Amino acid sequence: MSASPADDSHLRETPVSRTELLRGHFLHVVRDTVRLPDGGQATREYVLHPGAVMVIGLLDDGRVVLERQFRHPMQAVMIEFPAGKLDAGEDSLACAQRELLEETGYSAREWAFAGRLAPTIAYSDEVIDIWFARGLTAGDRRLDDGEFLDVFAASPAELHAWCFGGQVIDCKTLIGSMWLQNVQRGEWPLTWRAASPLPNGGKSGA
Repeated sequence: MSASPADDSHLRETPVSRTELLRGHFLHVVRDTVRLPDGGQATREYVLHPGAVMVIGLLDDGRVVLERQFRHPMQAVMIEFPAGKLDAGEDSLACAQRELLEETGYSAREWAFAGRLAPTIAYSDEVIDIWFARGLTAGDRRLDDGEFLDVFAASPAELHAWCFGGQVIDCKTLIGSMWLQNVQRGEWPLTWRAASPLPNGGKSGA
């Protein structure tokens, strides 16, 4: 018989030491030595990440806001929900508001926190907060230097079909599509809140 979820001591690893392998502009990679449950030792190499947000923007006509962006590691243009990395000390909702505005030009009247996802648990501690936004108002984008992306809208049915057909393979967008589907069915309710003012006019300090 398997142990209960609360009793996981037979699976846990204990950190022993850490070596920094890389600290770049974007990536911070470390190698941890850990003590295994049986007393042995092993090494774990992974990426430290400050966390991120993803925004599922709901337009009044029922469509959702999406992006097309070239992703160098994949050597392909990917369809994604708007998303971005948390600045140091930044609140999750503030980051979601900022990223939606910067990347798409949209601001939202109301926001709802949906959940969290960990996209690469084997080699990163990254966690992405999932936010829904509605009451969208179009405005000017504020893309970072060197950032190029197209913003477009699609119906949920189109997005779900792209996920099923393999045109969408981005992990966070696949999960976002699942959330959208369950929210629309009324199976996963959301609690909405009014938007709050953005510091610095919504521009990242990074």
